[in-house]
Amino acid sequence: MKLPWQKSDSNDTDATDAQAQEGAAGSAASENAEKPLPKGYTPPKGKETPKRRDQEIARGVVRDPNAMTTAESAQRHKELKKSMTKQEWKEYKRKNREENRARNKEVQARMDAGDERYLMDRDRGPERAYVRNWVDSRKHMNNWVMPAALILLVVMLLGQWFPALANILSLVALVFIFVLIVEGVAIGRGANKAAREKFPDSNVTGFGLGMYAYSRASQPRKWRTPKPQVEIGADV
Repeated sequence: MKLPWQKSDSNDTDATDAQAQEGAAGSAASENAEKPLPKGYTPPKGKETPKRRDQEIARGVVRDPNAMTTAESAQRHKELKKSMTKQEWKEYKRKNREENRARNKEVQARMDAGDERYLMDRDRGPERAYVRNWVDSRKHMNNWVMPAALILLVVMLLGQWFPALANILSLVALVFIFVLIVEGVAIGRGANKAAREKFPDSNVTGFGLGMYAYSRASQPRKWRTPKPQVEIGADV
């Protein structure tokens, strides 16, 4: 039989257990918060999605953390327009265009140079930088995909007036497309193999990395972003 004064011990034990559980949950939450988020992570409902501007500030792309948002900037433009004459507003817009042009030129130059802070998510990481060099150091038939597409368009137009010639060119085009597909598979496999040898502990390999290598190889060398950092034939 339990005495009246023994009930408090039970309550204290329950309270202690509850506090211990809360403490464990809090420590687990803090550990989870300290862990880096995986690529493509989407916050669950109830949590605000990180803004792109905040992410850029964290990477150092936006140099002024106190920079105005788009809505604040639009409101400021309205207020400035009201406070200026027509000629002053025209001059202000001209100078603003020149500043934006210079800023965009600088950002593009950083992207072309491969600055990680300015690259798109698909281009970031040492594995992808290595794959870019791996692709840029080689010649591929897929470099001619875009010119070949224009030729196919011309073939389709010529077929209306020269059916015999169009049939021959269509056969040649089919052979060329088959070669491109086979080479595309070889590019993806080769890029993955090279990346695994260079980064044996990395998990950034597979179909995604192979497609990344193929998409870069299918672009003319001068059109690629970031710009090629190695010459053709270089040892990477």
